[in-house]
Amino acid sequence: MKKLMRIVVAVCIAAVAVAGLAYVWLFPDVFDRSPRPGEPPSSHRIVLPPIFWRIPTDQDAINEEIIKRASIAMTGAPLPGTPDLSDLAGRLKAQGLTQGAPIFVRIFKREFELELWMKKGKSFERFATYPICNWSGRLGPKMVEGDRQSPEGFYTVDARALNPKSNYHRSFNLGFPNAFDRALGRTGSFLMVHGACASVGCYAMTNPVIEEIWTLVEAALRSGQRRFHVHVFPFRMTEENLIHYREMPWMEFWQNLKQGYDAFETAKLPPKVSVCDGRYAIALPSPNSVGSEEITTGCAGL
Repeated sequence: MKKLMRIVVAVCIAAVAVAGLAYVWLFPDVFDRSPRPGEPPSSHRIVLPPIFWRIPTDQDAINEEIIKRASIAMTGAPLPGTPDLSDLAGRLKAQGLTQGAPIFVRIFKREFELELWMKKGKSFERFATYPICNWSGRLGPKMVEGDRQSPEGFYTVDARALNPKSNYHRSFNLGFPNAFDRALGRTGSFLMVHGACASVGCYAMTNPVIEEIWTLVEAALRSGQRRFHVHVFPFRMTEENLIHYREMPWMEFWQNLKQGYDAFETAKLPPKVSVCDGRYAIALPSPNSVGSEEITTGCAGL
């Protein structure tokens, strides 16, 4: 029995030795002998190979960005990239824009940016890009009530969607689910763009930023724009980004969103949007459009 135990111990020791040699052969840089600043030349430290730690993901970077922005917002300081909110009139004048002009909004989740465009002459001009403080979930559309996912897609907002007494200072409802979402059986409610820096499916802008957005939204609707479009994208729809995210399960949906993105980039007018066979159908608007068209249902004329 003792002899058998000695054999077992010897085999175990040999196995450990072989594993160690294999480890060093597979990961020759495991012992990083280059000293860190301030370490003596003889210092050694073990660097674990990737099998011992999780490679950071894009979602990790998103979560870190949300934490960073929330920590800044807690101090009361403006987020990096916030325009001069104290000089709205001066900024409008510098761009030849008028408060009350029709507006158009684009949101880019991955970049944490909300763009506000205003009608100037026959097209829309970007007035401001505001940093988003918080949104929740992952890149991709909202699917079901309670999934805490911020939506993506094409939405319209009218005066009924505005809430001047929101728990988050001011807010407007995106109108989720729209005709497209309903066609696919997606559920949810009260998905907002609002103030503060907390989100359970909304886009939180901080109170000072939503105050300026609210001012321009209310002025446009009061001046005759029946509704304005809000186009929500997972990221800026560049070819580089589409290649980067090509393995994501939402690529077909995102390619559909890109049609709307490209139409606006071409005409600088919010496109006509309809829902046909479970997809968004995009058409160029009339030259004098103010971006008030409803999102319709049906394939007639397509």
